[in-house]
Amino acid sequence: MIDKLKNILGIGKKADTSTNEIEVPASKIGPKTYVIIGASAAGVDAVKTLRKLDKNVNIVVISKDENIYSRCMLHHVISEHRTVEGINFVDADFMEKNNAAWIKKATVTSIDTENKAVKYEKDGKTEEQKYDKLLIASGANAAIPPIKNIREGKNIYPLRNIEDAIAIREKAKHCKKVAIIGGGLVGIDALSGLLEIDGIEEISIMMMENRILDKQLDEKAASVYADKFKAKGVNIITSCNIGEVFLDEEGNVSGVNVNGEKLDCELLIVSTGVKPNIALIEGSGIEAGRGIIINDKCETNVKDVYAAGDVTGTGIWPLATKQGIVAASNMAGVEKFLTDRFEFKNTMNFMGIPTVSLGFTTPADDSYDVVTYEYGDTYKKAVIKDDVLTGFIVQGDISYAGPYAQLVKNKVKVENLAEKVFDLGYSDFFSIKEDGQFEWNV
Repeated sequence: MIDKLKNILGIGKKADTSTNEIEVPASKIGPKTYVIIGASAAGVDAVKTLRKLDKNVNIVVISKDENIYSRCMLHHVISEHRTVEGINFVDADFMEKNNAAWIKKATVTSIDTENKAVKYEKDGKTEEQKYDKLLIASGANAAIPPIKNIREGKNIYPLRNIEDAIAIREKAKHCKKVAIIGGGLVGIDALSGLLEIDGIEEISIMMMENRILDKQLDEKAASVYADKFKAKGVNIITSCNIGEVFLDEEGNVSGVNVNGEKLDCELLIVSTGVKPNIALIEGSGIEAGRGIIINDKCETNVKDVYAAGDVTGTGIWPLATKQGIVAASNMAGVEKFLTDRFEFKNTMNFMGIPTVSLGFTTPADDSYDVVTYEYGDTYKKAVIKDDVLTGFIVQGDISYAGPYAQLVKNKVKVENLAEKVFDLGYSDFFSIKEDGQFEWNV
């Protein structure tokens, strides 16, 4: 469709039909050109939404990646339980099916909002792509802490991109000792993947916090995972001071200074958070704080420029996809608002133990009611303020987590909640309409 259109108008050039990479200049004549920077959750849902709403619009995706994949599943690539194709969350021919031009392995260097042009580097050349409307869904980069030698050393990796997962996997196959800095979700993901690799004799994970997964879990729920990892031989070092990284004569990592002592390792994984990839908006006039600032229509302060996903400072997949859909809808002229910004939900399953964490699971002060429940392998914790559930953890049997997610997200007040919080079920919050459909009655 795009090639036919370009031949008729006599514009643009075809870069490589085998990879569906086409540059389509924005034009006053014919269909508009919508450019999307990024091919992850927000960008992919934006493509689907735009194509659904407008069959004729030109869609151009520019991304550093040459594959579409779930970052949440990168540890399965480390363990070799899945291939790169196995963590793709859309069909392999997704771009072709949606008639979208995909410029792969390209790095956006700047955005000229006055002339509506995106500049990018590909294969050592600087190119320019015009747009009528632009969606920035460039995601986030790994945040590397200011530790001596951590940036310069070899065999030191974050776990953010598919290239990181592959490099970690290949190096780990030839290592005896591996270390991880950071005990959050990404660090534990990396740990889970490494445990599946034969030949590693020692895995250490270190953190400044007093427990693993401290942002998601309380001490009780975190200790269940910690005990399972320790039983596998993992060395968990909490509340520690992490100093410089030691390098050998060839620049390879040889260890980490932990509490003044050297912890030997041949491979170091750094999982200390992420930061929105906003370098590309420098000088564009697009406003940013922690990430690009957007309103409820996912619009930036610059006309015809939108943003969605991690680049806005949000951090969970469901919210990124919602933002992608909202942004694309408004780009296509269908007014839509982001009504749900809830991002404090984490679902995990390590060592065969499923857990769901909702809201703020650590009470801010003594004015909160904290109620817990334990039976067999199931543990529940509710944090309540004035009959409103502000945080909830369930580990083990997570079958009724749904209603609690609604209570936390919508800040629903339930009279005498602390007395009956663990006796609630779907029937307490659903009613049946005349046509037989279920609906929330809260």
